[in-house]
Parts: sequence; structure tokens; C-alpha cells
Amino acid sequence: MSDEGEVPDGAAEIIQHFLENEHGFMSWLDVQLEDIEYGRAVLSVPFDEKLTNPTDPPSMHGGVASTLIDTAGGLALRPMLDEPIDGSMATINLNVNYLQPATTDLVATAEVVRAGSTVGVSTVTVESETLDGTVEPVAVGQGAYRLFHDG
Repeated sequence: MSDEGEVPDGAAEIIQHFLENEHGFMSWLDVQLEDIEYGRAVLSVPFDEKLTNPTDPPSMHGGVASTLIDTAGGLALRPMLDEPIDGSMATINLNVNYLQPATTDLVATAEVVRAGSTVGVSTVTVESETLDGTVEPVAVGQGAYRLFHDG
């Protein structure tokens, strides 16, 4: 595993380039890396009518929040791999609880609970402006990921 507290130099730029240019679904959602540090990642998706439920007022579809939870949870674990950029992982389990409708941009903050030799776990909170106009958690989740340390 990489040394505690380290995120490789240039990692944020590499990740954002990957999200924008090499991962079609993330690009289509317009996922943005807001922050990455050891054991923590913040991703966002801007509000877009194409991503909403047909409600009045429109609210972001829960699948977008779920995607952010899965992606941010795994991303927070990347610095703990032997090869943080080139290493791989796979989602083992994902649990999402939807709390209330989201009416603006989604921001997901992931925190690593534990990174073992083969499995890592992250918790994630997704925030957005809600129907009453305040920014609050709209979904929370936890992901378990298989960590492949051999790059």
C-alpha cells in the first residue's frame, strides 16, 4: 500500500482527465473531482434536466446519487493501493439510503472506514439543495470494494 497520508502528485489531474475523456458514463454525467486526499474524496454532478425525475419541481434521479456513492467510495480508497493510479478494484457491495429529493447539484463526500489487504469500505454522504431550499444530505451509502494490490 502507499504510505499513509499520500496522494500521488498529479493524481487529481489524472483522475479528472479520466472522468472527462476516458469513462463515457462519467463524462455524460459531467462528474467533477472536487477534492481528493488520503482516505477522502469529493465528487459532484451538476444539476441537469436530463438527469431528473418527471416531478414538479424536477429532482435528481436516485441513480445519479447511487453512482456518485459507488464512484466516490472507491476513489477514496485508491491512495491506499500499491499502485494508486494503475491499480484496480471492484465493487463487492453497495448500500444506498435515499433521504429526500435533491433539486440542485449533487456533492458526494466519501470517507474510508477501513482498507484491509483485500477489502476496503467507505461511507459516503451526498448533499444537495432540498425542496425547502437548504443544503442537506439527500442520500447516504456504504460501499465495500475488492482491492487488487498487484497493479
